[in-house]
Amino acid sequence: MNGTTDDMTTTRAIRVLIADDQPLVRRGLALILTPDPAFDVVGEAGNGEEAVALAHRLRPDVVVMDIRMPVLDGVAATGRLAAELPECRVLALSTFDMDEYVVAALRAGACGFLPKDISPEELVAAVRVVHTGEAAVAPRLLTRLISTYVRTPERPGPPPRAQIGGLTPREAEVWRLMATGLDNTEIAEAMGVSGSTVKNHITGLFGKLGVRDRAQAVIVAYETGVVEVGRPG
Repeated sequence: MNGTTDDMTTTRAIRVLIADDQPLVRRGLALILTPDPAFDVVGEAGNGEEAVALAHRLRPDVVVMDIRMPVLDGVAATGRLAAELPECRVLALSTFDMDEYVVAALRAGACGFLPKDISPEELVAAVRVVHTGEAAVAPRLLTRLISTYVRTPERPGPPPRAQIGGLTPREAEVWRLMATGLDNTEIAEAMGVSGSTVKNHITGLFGKLGVRDRAQAVIVAYETGVVEVGRPG
């Protein structure tokens, strides 16, 4: 049964909470994940308020969160979970690929997002990725989303530098390339370094920027003017 492999080389099952206001969607997502022993669907919620309450009680590893829900929407629920249960990772769901609410959810702390027309294999892969702490968003789609809905503040003077002044030149270059839509392999090729070196630079810049993941790092890049809005790479 799920979660009983403590003495084996594999880790325990990933505990998943599903939050969506449509019962049919919740059931469909659960039916995709439940047969796989790597997952344990611990609960279902019909709105954001219920999702937060159940997350506190059930302590899931991942919450698959619909963005648009009654009572408390998925963006607000994600923000509460990021503040109250930072070890719980949120995978946002949206009906549309290009949705400003997706960016709001990523800014609030979601570790990735999926459109609702995904395949079962894509859902399984995304839950696994989010559980590891990575961002489950295709790099170029992430950049296209953020460049569409995030705007550099219209203020006189230079862009804010408090967040970026401490970056090394290599970290700054990795950040810029990341924000133009390159994945780690492409960044390594562009810089002529190894993939592990890129990962080390990313870890360093995440810490200095005070962000949790790739999505939040790209949002900050656009907000501070590191990358110009409107023409992602």
